[in-house]
Amino acid sequence: MYAVIKTGGRQAKVQEGDVLQVERMRAAGDVTFESILISGDDGTVITDRDALAKMPVKGKVLGEIRGKKVDVFHYRNKSGYRKSAGHRQTYTTVEITEIPGAPKKKAAAKKADKPKAEKKPAAKKPAAKKADEPKAEKKPAAKKSTAKETTKGEDE
Repeated sequence: MYAVIKTGGRQAKVQEGDVLQVERMRAAGDVTFESILISGDDGTVITDRDALAKMPVKGKVLGEIRGKKVDVFHYRNKSGYRKSAGHRQTYTTVEITEIPGAPKKKAAAKKADKPKAEKKPAAKKPAAKKADEPKAEKKPAAKKSTAKETTKGEDE
């Protein structure tokens, strides 16, 4: 089962136990995310906004880290204008703890106990027999003769 969540102006596909980095959240402890889509293991997909509003995805904040430094350099030709700056984005590390609608481990065990009905393979139809016809032999293609073109400038 997975969910698509919206955080920091971006969307992320997550499963239970995933650890991801999102833009800085000024929160500690448990957080909830707005889910856009929830897909079950059995192929069911929930996209109804009213249903999703009742099923927020829950996560736990693990800490904050800073990303790579981005160098910003402004330059204008022929004027001596040079300006340099740098920036490091702060990210919050979050672990997804719960996706609503996920089957509990007991429910998964019950499904494993049920024997599946064995399907018999469908009877194959016999292939249509082709008549044994002699194939016509291919004749080699006739060679084309090409006339040599001459121009006035070449012979001199």
